[in-house]
This record gives sequence, C-alpha cells and structure tokens, in this order.
Amino acid sequence: MTIDLDQIASLIAARRSGEGRMMVAIAGAPASGKSTLSERLHHHLGGDEAGVAVVPMDGFHFDDAILRERGDLARKGAPHTFDVGGFARYLAAIREDDEDIFVPVFDRKLELSRGSARCIGKHHRLILVEGNYLLLKQAPWNRLASLFDLKLMLDVPMGVLEQRLIQRWLDHGFDQKSATSRALENDIPNARVVQSQSGGADHILQLTPEYPA
Repeated sequence: MTIDLDQIASLIAARRSGEGRMMVAIAGAPASGKSTLSERLHHHLGGDEAGVAVVPMDGFHFDDAILRERGDLARKGAPHTFDVGGFARYLAAIREDDEDIFVPVFDRKLELSRGSARCIGKHHRLILVEGNYLLLKQAPWNRLASLFDLKLMLDVPMGVLEQRLIQRWLDHGFDQKSATSRALENDIPNARVVQSQSGGADHILQLTPEYPA
C-alpha cells in the first residue's frame, strides 16, 4: 500500500482494543522517512492532547565514548551500536502502563542522546515507535517484535536511499567525495541489512514523493 495517513489511521483503529495502550512499530532503512511519517502521523492522530506519543529508536545509540573504546565509532548506526537491551526494557515498561516513563531522545546537532528527554505519560494510549531495526530477525533485535500490536515497514528503493544518504552528509558540510564515502561505507550497508533481514511486517508502505527522509 502507498503511504496515506487516513489509511494508516484506519489500520491502527482496526487493531485497537479497549482502553489498553497500543504500540505501533514504524520500521525502515536509514533515510526511508520513518521520522517524517511518525511526526506527521502523530499530528494527524491528534498529537499529545489525543494521547499519541512517538518513541524513536535513535535515543538508544551507544555514546561515542563507548563506541570509540570498542572501535565501532565509524560504524555508528549499525545494529550492534545500539543498547538493544535497554531499548527493550523501556518498551516493556511502556507496555506495562504502570507509571510515567521518561525516554532518551537523540540530538542530531550534538550527535548524542539526551537522557529522560521525553515523557510517555499515563494519558498516552497510542505509542508510535520508529527505528531502523525494529523488525530485524537477528538476535537481540528479534526480542522486540512481540511488543508491538501493529508492525509497519517502509519500502524505499535503494537508489533513492543512496541519493538521500549522500545528500544528508552534504547537508552536514562534507564535500561530495567524503559524503559519498560515508554513505557507502556505513549507511548503505545498514540499509541493506534492514531490507534483507527484516520481517513480520503487517503492512508494507511504499514511498510516495511527499515523504522525504
């Protein structure tokens, strides 16, 4: 199916049951438009006032100091550079619905996660969780699937992803050669992992022009 906010809202409504908290996974490769879709869907569904919240996976990046110590800084963003266990525990706590949960949010300008930066409160009944590896079939990421009531996957052609990922580095001030190298050496391999090793989506969402990265 193509990306249509009303249609996605209908999919969510069809899965909702009672007053219990519902968790929706929005997965896809780097630069596929997950954050854009999540924020637009958040607004479309009424936002915070309507009890809708967004939890980004990126808040669970390992800090650069840890990645540097492990020799993984150049691979930042790859599956093994995230605190998957911590992410799973936060999601499980949100599902338990016992108290306010404060989640970290990644600051792209600072290139680090800000702890306790977003509150998932008792009034939040619909949680949109967005991230690259939510539906990855390999351990330890495969622990997450059971936490979601609805699983959506963005399908974007690899050629489009390459263009977007190179442009992302250009926008950060890198020259064409450096931007291309960074995209091809890390981002594109990560995108291929998402596309080849994810599974279990309830619905595949096709790219439409109005949903940029």
